[in-house]
Amino acid sequence: MPSAGFLFVVFIILVALAFDFTNGMHDAANSIATVVSTRVLTPRQAVIWAAFFNFVAFLVFGTGVAHTIGAGMIDIRIVTPQVIFAALLGAIGWNLFTWVLGLPTSSSHALIGGYAGAAILKAGPGVIIANGWVKTVMFIFIAPILGLVLGAVFITVTTWIVHKKNPARINRAARRLQLISAALYSLGHGGNDAQKTMGIIASLVYAAGWTKTFHIPLWVVLSAHAAIAMGTLSGGWRIVKTMGQKITKLRPIDGFCAETASAISIFFATHAGVPVSTTHVITGAISGVGAAKRLSAVRWGVTIRIVWAWVFTIPGAGLTAGLAYFLINLVDKYLV
Repeated sequence: MPSAGFLFVVFIILVALAFDFTNGMHDAANSIATVVSTRVLTPRQAVIWAAFFNFVAFLVFGTGVAHTIGAGMIDIRIVTPQVIFAALLGAIGWNLFTWVLGLPTSSSHALIGGYAGAAILKAGPGVIIANGWVKTVMFIFIAPILGLVLGAVFITVTTWIVHKKNPARINRAARRLQLISAALYSLGHGGNDAQKTMGIIASLVYAAGWTKTFHIPLWVVLSAHAAIAMGTLSGGWRIVKTMGQKITKLRPIDGFCAETASAISIFFATHAGVPVSTTHVITGAISGVGAAKRLSAVRWGVTIRIVWAWVFTIPGAGLTAGLAYFLINLVDKYLV
């Protein structure tokens, strides 16, 4: 019969996959908001399209982001199953809280915030690996700015190219192109975001002694991609409304430019092994597309509200995970 410790680790793996599911549910808006708001696809068609590319992303990308999350941000020597469990509870709690509010915050930063919060409560701030955090925190600012700039550049260049063409033909062509850009964005989303859960699970199995060295097994890769794809299938319609309708009004050509700009940004970050926030990138790209037409086209009040949610994500998830770790230890002592 399996030991209690073995069953506890299996349970935490299932919780990690549940987090991955909520990641897909929460970030479904990022993948499909523009393609739905421009009426290129129905919501049902869009989530199937996005989920498929979320899953097949493992065929395109490596595991650089997973290694950064799993062994490049927290000293893995102090990691225990309890730390991982608390980190996941903090991240899931923050995801669900912001989902209820309809805020497109970063599941990625909720996860790393939760991981840091639980680890610091266990062993103090010395467990933080500075190099991993520097590049991740830098991309909190770089990602939305890069998305904004590329979105503005793409819509400006595209508008200049087609300005003398028949509007109806342009619209038809843009709708077809948006299918490709939505696929590329979903591919990037799956490739970057699923790796974060891979890193957490790999840390867990290493801490539990299931592996002698830190690496990412194939079963972890496949299960993480499957979980995020299933989450995307479940949708996230509150956030779709914020992303696709409240920031700026989008045409098919706008959606194509925003998704393409986002996909390029995410591909770059994933190649560099940086756990970038796909939410930050798409929000910046949509704002850039709107601002290129005129600054007043962007509802900056909505954007600022989203930015404030970003600011609070890492500390909010960290505090939640710290509380979870304290309660887990309390229960352990009581049971013993």
